[in-house]
Amino acid sequence: MSNDFSSIPLSAKTLSQTPPEVIALILGLINQIGQHENQIEQQKNEIEQLKNEIEQLKKQNAALEKRNVELETKQKMTSTNSSKPPSSDSPFKEKPKTPSKKDKKPREKREGFSRKRLEATETHKVMPEACSCGCTSHEQLSEFHTHQVVELPEIELIVEDYVLYEGKCTDCGKTVKAKVPDEKRIGYGPRLSAVIIELVGVHGDSRRGTEDFLASVFGLKVSQGAIQKTIDRAKEALEPHYDAIREEAHKAEVGHIDETSWKTNGVLRWVWTMATATVAFFMIHRNRSREAFEALIGAWKGILVSDGYGVYQKWVNLRQTCLAHLIRRALGVSVHPDPDIAKAGASITEELRLLCHMAHAPPSIKEWNAFYERLIDIFELYGDWDNVAGKLVRHLIKEIDSLWTFLDSHGVDPTNNLAERVLRFLVTYRKRSFGTRGEGGERFIERIMSLRQTCRIQKRRTFPILVEAFSAWLQRSSPCLAFIRGHTL
Repeated sequence: MSNDFSSIPLSAKTLSQTPPEVIALILGLINQIGQHENQIEQQKNEIEQLKNEIEQLKKQNAALEKRNVELETKQKMTSTNSSKPPSSDSPFKEKPKTPSKKDKKPREKREGFSRKRLEATETHKVMPEACSCGCTSHEQLSEFHTHQVVELPEIELIVEDYVLYEGKCTDCGKTVKAKVPDEKRIGYGPRLSAVIIELVGVHGDSRRGTEDFLASVFGLKVSQGAIQKTIDRAKEALEPHYDAIREEAHKAEVGHIDETSWKTNGVLRWVWTMATATVAFFMIHRNRSREAFEALIGAWKGILVSDGYGVYQKWVNLRQTCLAHLIRRALGVSVHPDPDIAKAGASITEELRLLCHMAHAPPSIKEWNAFYERLIDIFELYGDWDNVAGKLVRHLIKEIDSLWTFLDSHGVDPTNNLAERVLRFLVTYRKRSFGTRGEGGERFIERIMSLRQTCRIQKRRTFPILVEAFSAWLQRSSPCLAFIRGHTL
């Protein structure tokens, strides 16, 4: 046994009077207590370590739950409840069931479409056949129906040879050579050039597809390089139209503005559009910024219709925020896995849809007051929530001055659908072409898209305008721009 008694809390005198057996017992107990204390300390350390691990697991679990909610919500996102395009919707998912006939509201009657009767180039009179009784003579003949058959003439190319001569001057003996007439300086006439641009620009066909079409329909072999040269000429021929469209857009009282991404030689660009009731103006810019926005609108100070992009929110004049964007966002909240958040999204969706419907059915004072009270209740109920519902409500509060401009200003739509429809073709064009290669391509896209969508807004044919544009360019004269400025051609 150790003779070290320093661990026993007794005086030396007391220890000398204590029997050795007791001292041994005390030392044994002290050793046991020390061992227990060490075990307790180890257990405390283990418990502390377990607590830290539990806290880490809780944080990981919270992050995983949050991620799970995000993935579940993302899985439910479609073009109807988010900013995703319709082309991104899966064709394998079942569409939501349509309401039964009892639940359906009576549909408004729409005008049907029928082929318009064209001016006839030939007329054939068809007389009645023999009667069932065998008689072949008829009296009191009258027209009862006209059946039209539309056909194309046999397509034949008009090929003009300009044989150039040279001769020697009778005075000085110099050789003098003839020159091609200026209006015939390129190998393709205005109509053929217009067909190429109609295919490449207006319909978005590829160079290869345009080459195949010309060879199949016209029997004309045109190289892709020649097609590119025609595009370069179109860029110059359409410059006056482009400038006129921009000027007309800047005169409008209401402008719908939107933007989408673009690639030039693999570098990110942005296509901006300003659509009005009569024209659609396109501009490709390096940035998605206030600088680009100001370059698009120039000195324009009208009523802006747009989505909730921050640059647009700083517009100092009247503005209408797009209710369609807000409704899609609210629909996205309404499919949230959390039932309380989903309920909030459903309530917001219902009120925004009602507000949008007021564009076609203006509310009475009583209806408006009831709507406004419900909207304020939503703001007060969900405005402090720290989730997607609260974030949406705070965005609505920030946009409240721009939610119903369409009720007070004539000619303003509650949505920015006009600008989105104008951009839609360009988006599909971008997917097929992967953008442009240089600034020349950007200028062509700006001009052909501005002309194409302006003609669609005005329900005009692009081909005759392209023919006239090429004719004016070849003759070095000014093209007719009356249709852009609202005058009848």
